[in-house]
Amino acid sequence: MNRVIRIARERFGDAVFIALGIGAEIEIAVTHLHVEKLPAASLAPFWALPLLLRRRFPIGAPTLALLAIASSVAIDPKGNNNLNFPFFCALGAVFAFGGVLERRKAYAGYGISIAVLVFVASMLPNKSVGNYLWPLVLFSAVWAAGFFLSSRSQQIAEAAERADRAEQAREEEARAAVAEERARIARELHDVVGHSVSVMTVQAAAARRLLLPEQERERQALLVVEQTGREALAEMRRLVGVLRRPEEAPALAPQPSLGHVDKLVAQAQDAGLPVELHVEGKPVQLPAGVDLTAYRLVQEGLTNAVKHARAEHAEVLVRYSDGQVEITVRDDGRGGGDGNGSGHGLVGMRERVSVYGGELEAGPRPEGGYALHARLPVS
Repeated sequence: MNRVIRIARERFGDAVFIALGIGAEIEIAVTHLHVEKLPAASLAPFWALPLLLRRRFPIGAPTLALLAIASSVAIDPKGNNNLNFPFFCALGAVFAFGGVLERRKAYAGYGISIAVLVFVASMLPNKSVGNYLWPLVLFSAVWAAGFFLSSRSQQIAEAAERADRAEQAREEEARAAVAEERARIARELHDVVGHSVSVMTVQAAAARRLLLPEQERERQALLVVEQTGREALAEMRRLVGVLRRPEEAPALAPQPSLGHVDKLVAQAQDAGLPVELHVEGKPVQLPAGVDLTAYRLVQEGLTNAVKHARAEHAEVLVRYSDGQVEITVRDDGRGGGDGNGSGHGLVGMRERVSVYGGELEAGPRPEGGYALHARLPVS
């Protein structure tokens, strides 16, 4: 539908100029007033039809139309003074000059229009001041209308283009944020799962060495477990090596957990943000991936409060309840998002929470500030 409207707008001017050309020929054919019909009919197609090429020749096409009108007046001043369509076609040419996007050419077209107007007025039988003045006012108004409409259309087109570029940039940034967070999750899962597989492999090797000599079948089964575990670790390291960008160093430090949330609070306080930490319920041992995700949620919430929300106070609540752990980070800042989780950090957090079947809510608080709330299943 939008494409049809756009095409109709572009072709409306062409239809008007074609109608002017046809109307000029009809007027010459049916008029009963004195007109040199042969030269007028020969030049009439050039009064308006060259304007169909105004996009390709923004100066040449209207100039040709005005010169054709001026030639008709020079050949038959009295007769052409009795016709209406030459004047209408002249107005169309002046409007086309005003609609030229390049401003210098538009101003040059205005000068050409005034020069043709003065010439035509000087050729007419009645050389009164009115023959110069009121066409000058009308031509100037028509040129200004074309100038304004073209400027407005250009502004709308540029605004639409900027909006499209901004939307594409946002989509690309969001895709990059999701890809980066997924790679980060993969690396962290490697550390969590890799540690567990390493323990299993070591325990299988230790159990194999404790078996009696006659327990050959058990020894063989444990050897298979040990070899499979080592192969799984090697494959996991290879995959993470592909995900890791070349400039990143291998992550050798232990992965943080919710038990280290007090360090995050201390870091935020060192940055100048007073933070209150509340822990409700009896802490339980969380699965490694869930534990790391909960820690990252608190980290993201405090980072936003310090860097983006311009907050003066924040609160962190960790609640252990039946089968789940809830994380809430509130602040009284004036920044924050729009509640849709459109920030790149929240995009990554949603990816991370969805991996473990949790729920994440983020948005402005009714009383002011911003809140991030997540529920993660413990099992």
